[in-house]
Amino acid sequence: MHMRIRSAAAVAVGALALSALAMPAVQAAPADDVQGDTQISNVIVNGGKSIVVNSSGKASVTVKLTAYDPNGISDAGGILYHGKDVNHDDWGVSLPSCGAHAVTTYTCTLVLKSTSDYRHFGVSKNSQAGTWKMWAYALGADGDYRFRDPAATFKVLRATKLTANATPEPVKKGKTITVSGSLTLANWESHKYIGYGSQKIALQFRKAGTTKYVNVKGITSSKTGSLKTTVKAAQDGYYRFNFVGSPTGAAVAATGDYVDVK
Repeated sequence: MHMRIRSAAAVAVGALALSALAMPAVQAAPADDVQGDTQISNVIVNGGKSIVVNSSGKASVTVKLTAYDPNGISDAGGILYHGKDVNHDDWGVSLPSCGAHAVTTYTCTLVLKSTSDYRHFGVSKNSQAGTWKMWAYALGADGDYRFRDPAATFKVLRATKLTANATPEPVKKGKTITVSGSLTLANWESHKYIGYGSQKIALQFRKAGTTKYVNVKGITSSKTGSLKTTVKAAQDGYYRFNFVGSPTGAAVAATGDYVDVK
């Protein structure tokens, strides 16, 4: 279920208090605190990669964290959020809890599925793209606890699409090839893809029989995200556009379009 951070933290910590742990319910998350010898380590969000969210605003995310307490683990979990800190956010998503484990060290795998009605990672505004953080908690069976903020920092990016079409096909050697296409960006508010303008794009070429693309020239997408450039035909191969990404838009490469040079 998507929640604002303060309410999500109150639910998480309040639920822990109700489970006979020595922790009061609070209206905001304890940002960074420790009591006793409980520890949190090895926090990894989405395998260390950026979370790329399509126009639906939903995505699947896996978070791993290791909780330690010599008296066993009562629970662990956290909140993924966008903002200055856990108590100054503009959006957040609460993770499932790890649950109790009668061992000193336990690694939790917490999963949010994009197909779920409520246990998914979701965004609602385009302004929520960029750097995100995770507030994490671990609770010992003896009432000790550890809060970390941030326990991890990661990127949440708007998905992109890129196309390329090279013409004419076939073409005589030395003649002009025109490569056109478009770059579009997921809009989390309209749930559609829109033109991504004024972005640096590389035209790339892969010689037939090889596996590596090389840069040919750089161009900039129009205000509507359209792309168009020309190149002289030299040899058989594949042309494509490549976008290395932006602070809020994911990297993407178009499918190569084969041109037969006669």
